[in-house]
Amino acid sequence: MDLKSALHSMFGFGDFRPGQREACEAALAGRDVLVVMPTGSGKSLCYQLPGLLRDDLTVVVSPLVALMQDQVEALAARGLGDRVALVNAQQDGSANAGVLARAAAGDLRLLYVAPERFAAPGFLERMREVRVGLFVVDEAHCVSQWGHDFRPDYFRLADAARALGAQALIASTATATPRVAVDVERRLGLSDPLRVATGFDRPNIAFAVARPGGHEKRPLIAEALRGEDRLPAIVYAGTRAGAEEI
Repeated sequence: MDLKSALHSMFGFGDFRPGQREACEAALAGRDVLVVMPTGSGKSLCYQLPGLLRDDLTVVVSPLVALMQDQVEALAARGLGDRVALVNAQQDGSANAGVLARAAAGDLRLLYVAPERFAAPGFLERMREVRVGLFVVDEAHCVSQWGHDFRPDYFRLADAARALGAQALIASTATATPRVAVDVERRLGLSDPLRVATGFDRPNIAFAVARPGGHEKRPLIAEALRGEDRLPAIVYAGTRAGAEEI
């Protein structure tokens, strides 16, 4: 099955978005990839599709249980639930052990884990029984001290990928500046990676800055929210008291 046919069969899409095909082809070929795409542009497909097509296991490291659950549930809704699972602290030990047994038996194609899981006693040893192809670091900016959401647990991921004998690393993020991207490549040890970066311009979003005096703030907010196209809206305040006052 070619990539475009697999895309339609598994995900129901008629064609790839910019950058997706190149990333999928590189991942299938076992090449390291750095994917920098805005939220909602289809970053996850860049590792989900090749992971489902490969005959080994793709390990996806994600920092939040909610993100993992969302992706697993979305794949299950597409009829792919029998090939996807997650291991996390919210499941009991027997459930996690069952998932790892399925992975070792070759029944899974995508396994989602949190970065902290690699520090859990016995986890890495158990995973060495599994044939791992792709090792995906989602929200990869967390590995960089220059990133806005640095996570120390991400430091051990390059070692974990090597310990598992992963064929390729895929780093995925929506928020990497050029400086952060370079740091991510260095810290994860990406080797001659394919770099896929698409534009971040959102023509429906505009930014403006105003500096009103204290007594001018509430009228300015009220004026900004007038009009049929201004709601719903979110107003942030510097303190809880300020939010209650607004």
